[in-house]
Amino acid sequence: MASDPSDPGSRGKYATLLDPKLWDYIDAVNSWYPPEIVAAPIAEQRAVYNRMCAAFHQGHPEGVTTSDGLVATAAYAVPFRRYRVADKAAAAVVVYYHGGGFVLGDLDSHEDICAEICAGTGFEVVSADYRLAPEHLHPASFDDALAVFKWVAATSALPIVLCGESAGGNLAAAVAQATRHHPRHAIGQVLIYPELGGDETGRSYVEHGEAPLLTLADIDFYRRIRSAPGQSPDDPTFSPLRDRDFSRLPPTAIVTAECDPLSSDGEAYRDKIRDAGGWAMWREEPRLVHSFLRARPTVSRAAEAFARIIGDIARLGASDGVPISPLVGEMAGRPEGGAKDRDPSAS
Repeated sequence: MASDPSDPGSRGKYATLLDPKLWDYIDAVNSWYPPEIVAAPIAEQRAVYNRMCAAFHQGHPEGVTTSDGLVATAAYAVPFRRYRVADKAAAAVVVYYHGGGFVLGDLDSHEDICAEICAGTGFEVVSADYRLAPEHLHPASFDDALAVFKWVAATSALPIVLCGESAGGNLAAAVAQATRHHPRHAIGQVLIYPELGGDETGRSYVEHGEAPLLTLADIDFYRRIRSAPGQSPDDPTFSPLRDRDFSRLPPTAIVTAECDPLSSDGEAYRDKIRDAGGWAMWREEPRLVHSFLRARPTVSRAAEAFARIIGDIARLGASDGVPISPLVGEMAGRPEGGAKDRDPSAS
């Protein structure tokens, strides 16, 4: 999370591109988790990040219940939290992987987001507390993410939708690719501003390399800190965009923010799935930044974007493999406040 600035004079092109309410959110994040915190010891970073997440926590919608458990593996017992709507049979289960650069986050940091996904879709949500770097280098987080998917597949008869935010989007995509031949493979995946190991000369990396809350330098830091010695960037469990085979992936919705260096990863991933004969949609939400889900209580653009994401999850979970309509979100009021749908099949 990084760059700056509460000083309006240092906001550059983003001073007028981003709404005042979004700047209030950015300033609030930076007051809790300032850009310079990345130089602090990891334990301090996590403590500050957790306090920030608690400050933004929105509680649970009425009727959502939770229970915690462990998925035992040979290396680690992976904690998880299950969300259900009381007295309602779910039609699908969402396996959710939180964000935090593979360094931050836990079952509490994205808890209200999971609860709202549960309430908004009626689906069960299983959130995975995968191991974090730098104590646990790649492939520890991937191994844990995969283990939770396999446990859900073995213990639930419900259709599975994979979902992840930022670093969690990387894990969801990597799990989808690793389990595409699994008898209980996911029927859909929703990736929210995912980090997929894209080319740093890509459009958004260049245009938004110094965007508020996530910069190119931050991305490099998080990629390095999770890498074991000799880590290949072409390992698809590390960089899903570097896979050589994008066939047989589940219908995929990728949602990114316009002012985020990672946005091009979503575009590239959409194209690779489509080129392999699969179905994928990429929606770039205009005039928003990385981590916009936390802004949903105060920023209408973020709230509308989250509502569309919940709709994507709901449609994929109910589709039994039939993709969401490409018209979802198509030119929904852009630039006045809606989403920029870049699915070519919608044109």
